[in-house]
Amino acid sequence: MILNWVDWTIIIVFMALSWYLSTRFHKKEIQNLNDYFLGGRDLPWYVAGISMVATTFAADTPLAVAEIVALNGISGNWIWWNALAGGLLTAIFFAKLWHRSGVLTEAELIELRYSGPTARFLRRFKGVYLGLFMNALVIGWVNLAMISIIQVLLGLSSEQAFWTVAGLMLFVTFYSTISGLRGIAIVDVLQFTLAMIGSFLLAWFVLASPEVGGLDGIVSKLGDKGTLNFFPQIGETTSSQLWVLPMGSLIGFMAFQWWASWYPGSEPGGGGYIAQRMMSTKTDKDALKATVLFQVLHYCVRPWPWILVGLAAIILYPEIAADEKRLGFVYTIRDFLPTGAKGLLGAAFLGAYMSTISTQINWGAGMIANDVLMVKDKDEKTQLKISRFVSLALAIIALFITTQLTSIKAVWEFVFQAGAGLGLVLILRWYWWRVNVYSEISATIAPFILYAWLKYTDSGIAYEANLGEGYNYVFVVMITTLVWLICTFITPAENKKTLTTFYQRVKPNGAWSIVGHVVDYKELGKKFATWIGLTILVYSVLLLIGKVLLN
Repeated sequence: MILNWVDWTIIIVFMALSWYLSTRFHKKEIQNLNDYFLGGRDLPWYVAGISMVATTFAADTPLAVAEIVALNGISGNWIWWNALAGGLLTAIFFAKLWHRSGVLTEAELIELRYSGPTARFLRRFKGVYLGLFMNALVIGWVNLAMISIIQVLLGLSSEQAFWTVAGLMLFVTFYSTISGLRGIAIVDVLQFTLAMIGSFLLAWFVLASPEVGGLDGIVSKLGDKGTLNFFPQIGETTSSQLWVLPMGSLIGFMAFQWWASWYPGSEPGGGGYIAQRMMSTKTDKDALKATVLFQVLHYCVRPWPWILVGLAAIILYPEIAADEKRLGFVYTIRDFLPTGAKGLLGAAFLGAYMSTISTQINWGAGMIANDVLMVKDKDEKTQLKISRFVSLALAIIALFITTQLTSIKAVWEFVFQAGAGLGLVLILRWYWWRVNVYSEISATIAPFILYAWLKYTDSGIAYEANLGEGYNYVFVVMITTLVWLICTFITPAENKKTLTTFYQRVKPNGAWSIVGHVVDYKELGKKFATWIGLTILVYSVLLLIGKVLLN
């Protein structure tokens, strides 16, 4: 894509505005770690909610949705739509608890909930594992996607595209280290708004093209191929036109995945930048409202323009190879947008990229500074200096990791499998006093061991083949669950003083008889009813929008 001066002007104005909005929060507002990593714990709930969804909208996200639609039709999106139940579970049952905990990071919660040297070790391990290792992988795959986009849109070589992304990443790192979370969240609102305007604008121009023929053209050209089905067929065969979902995969997606697996942005019980945004709001009620807003925007508003462009790309670019279907989305930008609109879409992609990178760097630096380096023992000025240095170091490490990655899909699969079965511990540690530090350690380690066995040993490879598609995931979840339950009951409970302190601060309405709590089943029943009702409602709105568009 050749950008003219109008397009470049739009992009430059957007980047300048992002810099201005973020850096204006530098001097007075950032005095300590709470200001830097949690925005002073007084973000408006709607800003926190939009910031959550902006962070999940990375440069790779619309490409991934377009690829899913091209390969498996609309129904292929159930691979991530299934997470809605878990997202709303987090909102209804855990948002207030995270806010009440008063911790700075999710790793710090470990030493509030568990006790002793083992808890201190797990806290530091999680700080490195999540804040550095997993975080660098996430940033790496986001960078890979942005490199692909820049190569297509600007016609650069892979090396030129990498250095362009490296420059962008350092730009984001500098403004995010200056502004802290408050500036990041405010800029997220701008970036998400622009990204969605750009997405709808792209869908408008692509659908209006004679080659597509609008929504009616999509229905007439793709309707008889099963591509527009909202639900997958269930079976054990495959088809080039329909997504025929094996029963094992269905069980894995719908019955296990939404609660059993740790995955960035979809952590069972909350975690990562979602927990960070919950804790950054003014009150626990604001934390709840922010998380519900995130789920609604994430599932009902965001995906449909991407899905429509993905469907149009099937018609427009039938020759694209299966492993490059994601590029159909980028080609539509190159081929169908007029001057000005291309600049707006370029700014939208930049916004999506920048919002994700700024959050990942800030959140990861918080884990490393607070939970690995333990900077709270130092004076506030030194705390901030170390935190900013860690942010820059994390960005450099992530850039190096980017050079080592070759496949976004491979990273996704590894991250997903590495967290299979951990989710139930992350949920129950809030509601069941008997969960201890060894429960979480065993649930963290077991999936890695099982993953390595299934992928790299002859016996494991043969066993996985015999299990059938999807059942390997169910197998890992069930074995991991069995392992951590055994570890829970053969190891001592946390001491009563630690459990009492945690309960008094967080006030969870669960199995806490050890501190004299009696479960309020009426309140618990209301929460379950709210969760189920909201899940049905949001799914209904999601599918209704699709039905109206493609009826």
